[in-house]
Amino acid sequence: MDFGKIWDKYGMYIALGFMMLMMLSYSVEWLRVGVGKGINTALAPAVDGFGIPFFVLIIILSAFTGLYSSIIQKYTIDYDKMTETQERMKEFQKEYREAQLSQDEKRIKKLEARRDRVMKEQLEMSQQQFKPMAYILVITVPIFFWLLFRLSEVHTTITMPYLGTHNLNEAALWIIPAWIFWYMICSITLSQVIRKSLNIGGL
Repeated sequence: MDFGKIWDKYGMYIALGFMMLMMLSYSVEWLRVGVGKGINTALAPAVDGFGIPFFVLIIILSAFTGLYSSIIQKYTIDYDKMTETQERMKEFQKEYREAQLSQDEKRIKKLEARRDRVMKEQLEMSQQQFKPMAYILVITVPIFFWLLFRLSEVHTTITMPYLGTHNLNEAALWIIPAWIFWYMICSITLSQVIRKSLNIGGL
């Protein structure tokens, strides 16, 4: 059995299934608490020993997740090929629109013959973008479980621009808890810096 070919053909569906499974694990309390407690046993002495504030801890972890996710994507996604595929797709769409506007039936038929190939390349690139998510979630989800476990033991606040001061467990934006919103801000910002530093292409 050639697992490489299976992954190439069904990788996106495997990754999507795994992503859904990992997301559903959030609703399994004993699993969430058990993983969080296990990680806390190993990391709590170092974290508590340095007296790191919780909002700083989130910055450190978002930088860590940004680093490993960027590296995983760097070695699992062919960004040069992706850029070429996107350019070919844009060029095809432009030509097809022009042919439709000019009602050039001969040109439209010629372009339609190319459409399947172009769409297949686009689908392959979309599948390639999903595959790294399975690897990334294996590390990210346990980190989130640990943060949730730590949050159950601490009550701290954070002050964010335009949003004011909130308890990290409270909703800061719509239904999004303050700690997740802060994590998202840090992760997006630091990931861009990391990707630029490592010369990693963008999605």
